[in-house]
Amino acid sequence: MLKRVHFPTSLLPYLLVAPQVIITLVFFVWPASQAVYQSFLIEDAFGISTEFVWFENFIYLATDEQYLDSFGRTIFFSVCVAVLSMSAALILAGFADRIVRGATTYRTLLIWPYAVAPVLAGALWVFMFNPTLGIFPYLLEFVGVDWNHYLNGSQAMMLVIFAAAWKQIAYNFLFYLAAMQSIPRSLIEAAAIDGAGPLRRFRDHIFPLVSPTTFFLLVINAVYAFFDTFGIIHAVTQGGPANATTILVYKVFNDGFVGLDLGGSAAQSVILMILVIAMTVVQFRYVERKVEY
Repeated sequence: MLKRVHFPTSLLPYLLVAPQVIITLVFFVWPASQAVYQSFLIEDAFGISTEFVWFENFIYLATDEQYLDSFGRTIFFSVCVAVLSMSAALILAGFADRIVRGATTYRTLLIWPYAVAPVLAGALWVFMFNPTLGIFPYLLEFVGVDWNHYLNGSQAMMLVIFAAAWKQIAYNFLFYLAAMQSIPRSLIEAAAIDGAGPLRRFRDHIFPLVSPTTFFLLVINAVYAFFDTFGIIHAVTQGGPANATTILVYKVFNDGFVGLDLGGSAAQSVILMILVIAMTVVQFRYVERKVEY
């Protein structure tokens, strides 16, 4: 005769989960539901009079050339930031993993930039690339480059890409280094005994073994580029010149808080949220299949 085990009911598991549930409801579910509701409205600047217009805000965005341009701009920006930050972090982690003396000091210095706030990170790059006071425009003059990101849209986009990627390198480095340190040393030593050089060992053994970490960081960096780069862009270029660095998340702020188009801004935030969710689902559904665990 089988005996059934009965566990006494307890409020402890619910109390332990309650803070996270409350934070999710207050800071994600409630604002998201408000954004969805406001996306169907046309409101005045003070929110006094509203009109329910169904999908009119979304239809207008589908025909707005500036909004459609910001779509392509955001994709280009996100790809460049993710590729640059992940590649640099992977290379730095590979070198840091091989250091024997002073390894802790090197690793600590490489992690420090992640503690810098996005606005401060943007301010640092503004000072370094200021056309009048910055050191880098002065150095670029020697190679015939006239740097002024306040007037040149391509230079402005390049600057925010480098600033956003630099801010994220420390985060990626931390995960890549942890993944490399978890690889059995006997495997790497066996490859070295078989005659594989450092580059071949990295290509054929280390990189495939850190592919789960690469997939995880790919999702995180995509979300970072879409959402968390607002502070950097606002500090460096404020979306200019001539909207050259206005990506989707900055256009939400610009139209909502500067242009006071509350309904249109809410519709843009809903589209951005759906886009990031869809992109994450696609990555887990298709990209994860190529990951070796």
